[in-house]
Amino acid sequence: MSGSNTGHDESKNLSLTVTEIYASIQGESSYAGLPCVFIRLSGCPLRCRWCDTVYSYKAGEAYSISNISEQVKRHGISLVEITGGEPLAQPNTPQLIHYLLQQGYEVLIETSGSEPIDTLDPRTHIIMDLKCPDSKMEQHNLYKNIEYLKASDEVKFVIASRKDFDWALDTIKQYHLEDICKILLSCAFGLIQPAELVSWMLEAKVKARLNLQQHKYIWSPKAKGV
Repeated sequence: MSGSNTGHDESKNLSLTVTEIYASIQGESSYAGLPCVFIRLSGCPLRCRWCDTVYSYKAGEAYSISNISEQVKRHGISLVEITGGEPLAQPNTPQLIHYLLQQGYEVLIETSGSEPIDTLDPRTHIIMDLKCPDSKMEQHNLYKNIEYLKASDEVKFVIASRKDFDWALDTIKQYHLEDICKILLSCAFGLIQPAELVSWMLEAKVKARLNLQQHKYIWSPKAKGV
């Protein structure tokens, strides 16, 4: 966006398909536990076998960027996460993020890593999945994205088995991720227990954060809008 008038015009003319906008606590990442407004965009080209937001694949309503910003403002919270589905599957997502950053929000995006991240405003805090083999979506990982990660960004591995864990360790080593950004290791909810993942982490001495989905322990794992 160049110039304030252009940005204002784009905020009214550009739209995205939104599943839901709500306030909750951040359940994951290094921001876990902080109040946050979530913008869940619709649609996803992937079909991870443990996906917990299948309802976002097709549902949704078109909102302009300015309308999305107005809904976010009502919550009075400065931390915002763009999530999905796969938020970068919608071409106007980078413009939405830029607009929110210009409004003074701290903006996180949770992305599968299957879509390019090089178009994002450098102030964006990126939480990027790398899909492990048991997701059945490993072939969609776009490893070139690693070149664009900042030290403040985070790479997440959702672990469903020991095979996934070993694959994550190999990937961390191959791409020197410990030297590039923060690393999150998350249990595929209901498939492995946190204590089991912790034991593997301690054995491997990996420089990573255990990433539990706090919202699934606070509310029902199937609850929406939390």
